[in-house]
Amino acid sequence: MSGEVRRALVASPTPAAKAAEERLRATYDFVPQEQANMIVALGGDGFMLQTLHSMLESRRILPIFGMNLGTVGFLMNEWRLERLEQRMHSAKAFKVTPLRMTVDTVDGERFSIPAINEVSLLRETRQTARLEVEVNDRTVLPELVCDGVLVATPAGSTAYNLSAHGPILPLGSGLVALTPISPFRPRRWRGAILPESTTIRFTVLDPVKRPVSAVADQREVRDVARVEVAIDRATPLTLLFDPEHTLDDRIAAEQFIA
Repeated sequence: MSGEVRRALVASPTPAAKAAEERLRATYDFVPQEQANMIVALGGDGFMLQTLHSMLESRRILPIFGMNLGTVGFLMNEWRLERLEQRMHSAKAFKVTPLRMTVDTVDGERFSIPAINEVSLLRETRQTARLEVEVNDRTVLPELVCDGVLVATPAGSTAYNLSAHGPILPLGSGLVALTPISPFRPRRWRGAILPESTTIRFTVLDPVKRPVSAVADQREVRDVARVEVAIDRATPLTLLFDPEHTLDDRIAAEQFIA
């Protein structure tokens, strides 16, 4: 990053993150978040997603440099106390465009929620979900019988999507992954890779007998009737990484992990 850096510091409530926050505040100057032009976040991937969602809700979006004090830390840099200013100035920026899901529930409520990693539809009971799938207003699957289905961004393609045997998408590929979760019918359908300009719509075919929930990253809406998912180009997010350990390198490397 070039120019004057006015950092705000946020940390997850874990003991490790709080201890690191104390050390950073004793070593460097930070400003309140409303005065900052970037954020340093301490925690794991879950806390990073929480911080990004908070910015989306407040509609004040700043570049964010995360340091890992969680478990996986895929979206984070290595935790180090030293040379923070130099790391800020040399950090490589990556734009991440979130999804937005628009949900209509059985009771007639409507919700619009962003998702940075994925939008997932999941069965709520022991019975499988029955879904109709449309792509750009064309029905591509009249009936998908499954435990669920998800739409993942490239940034999220190595998370739940990969666990569901979905493809890893390179950052900047302009694609999204449509991946079924334990599909029963069509028996041989394993998902699709679609342009990010695609609008995907799911209709729950039996929403009372076979209820389905929709989850955008960590936020869930239950008993849904219809879900529409599309890229939200109005709210791009910027993640900052050390040049030697960037997000696109990590996503590429995941393809070679056994």
